[in-house]
Amino acid sequence: MTTAQTPQLDVQPSPLALLLLGRGADPRSERGVECPGDLPEPSAPDLVARARAAKEKLGSKVFVLGHHYQRDEVIQFADVTGDSFKLARDAAARPDAEYIVFCGVHFMAESADILTADDQKVVLPDLAAGCSMADMATAEQVAECWDVLTEAGVAEQVVPVSYMNSSADIKAFTGKHGGTICTSSNAERALEWAFQQGEKVLFLPDQHLGRNTAVRDMGMSLEDCVLYNPHKPNGGLTAEQLRDAKMILWRGHCSVHGRFSLESVEDVRERVPGVNVLVHPECRHEVVAAADYVGSTEYIIKTLEAAPAGSKWAIGTELNLVRRLANRFAPEGKEIVFLDKTVCFCSTMNRIDLPHLVWTLESLAEGNLVNRIQVDRETEAFAKLALERMLALP
Repeated sequence: MTTAQTPQLDVQPSPLALLLLGRGADPRSERGVECPGDLPEPSAPDLVARARAAKEKLGSKVFVLGHHYQRDEVIQFADVTGDSFKLARDAAARPDAEYIVFCGVHFMAESADILTADDQKVVLPDLAAGCSMADMATAEQVAECWDVLTEAGVAEQVVPVSYMNSSADIKAFTGKHGGTICTSSNAERALEWAFQQGEKVLFLPDQHLGRNTAVRDMGMSLEDCVLYNPHKPNGGLTAEQLRDAKMILWRGHCSVHGRFSLESVEDVRERVPGVNVLVHPECRHEVVAAADYVGSTEYIIKTLEAAPAGSKWAIGTELNLVRRLANRFAPEGKEIVFLDKTVCFCSTMNRIDLPHLVWTLESLAEGNLVNRIQVDRETEAFAKLALERMLALP
C-alpha cells in the first residue's frame, strides 16, 4: 500500500503485525493445519494469471465466495462478496456449481456445506483458516454448561441463540435444544423470538454482540446479563445468579473487534474533528456506547454508500475492509480512517492468500478435490433446523 495508490489510514504496524500477516499458526486459536501439496511462492509473478487460467478452465463448475475481510489479492477472484451468512445463501442459490470455494474461515465453509446440495463440494483453500471466536465454544463445553443450567433448575426456561460465527457442532446443539441462529444484522429479532419461547437466553459464543443487543437495542440492563466462563467451575456463576439473569452470555469474543477501546474512540475524535464513529456490534460495550453508529458489516458498507461527500468516518472493523472502503469512497471526497492506530487484520482470515487460492483452483481444475469441508449428516440436520428457524424469523 502506497500513498500514491490509497488514502492514508493512519495506522502503525504493531509488533504483532508480522505474525498477523505471516504463516505462523497459533494452535490455541486456529483449527486445522497447512494445506498439503506444494504451494506457489508468494512472490511468483504469474500468480494472478494462473488463478485466472484455472478459474476459466473450471468455468461454471466453480463458484468462488469472498468474505469482506479477505485480502484484495483474493477478493478480486470472488464471484460474490459479502458477510458469512450472505455468502452461504449465495452458495445455496448456485446448485449448478460443483465446487464452492469459500475464501473465508472454517465455520463459514461449514455453513455453506449445510445449506448446499449433497452433490456440491465446499472447499476451504487453507484448513488453518479458523476463527478464534468460534473455537471459544466447544461442543463439550456447551454440553457441560447445559448440565450446570439443569442443576440450577433453569434449563427448561433457557432458549439458546447462537451467533452465525460458531461451529456446526454449536449450531446443531442450538437446533436440538429449540434455539435459533442469528447474524449481527438480525440479533435483536432473534432475541425477541427467543424470549417469546422462554424466559432466558443462552447466547453463544460472542458475549459482546449478545450484551450490546440486549442492552443497547432491547433496553435491558447490564445487571440482566451474566457471563458464563467455561474455564471456571459452574461457569463462575451461582445458581442464584443464573436464576436472576435474563441473558447468559458465553465468555467469547472476536479477537479483532475486541481490540478496539474507548480510548480509540476518544483519540480519533481528537485527531479527526467532526468524525463519525461507526463500529461493529462485536466491539466491547463501552466502545459501542461511545460510537455514533453501530451495525453489521453490510450496515457499515451501506452507511458509507449513503454518506455525503466530505464526511469523515472512523471505522471499527477489520482493516482489509476499511482499507478497501477508503479506496472506494476517496473519489467521492469521503475521508475514512481506521479506528485504531495499530494494525488489526484478522490473522486467520488472512491465511487465505493468493498462493493458497491458486493451489486450490489448479488442483480442482486437474480433477483433484482438496480441502473439502463436510459436516456429518446428524450434525447437519440439527444445525440446519436452527438455521431454518432463523430464516423463518419475521
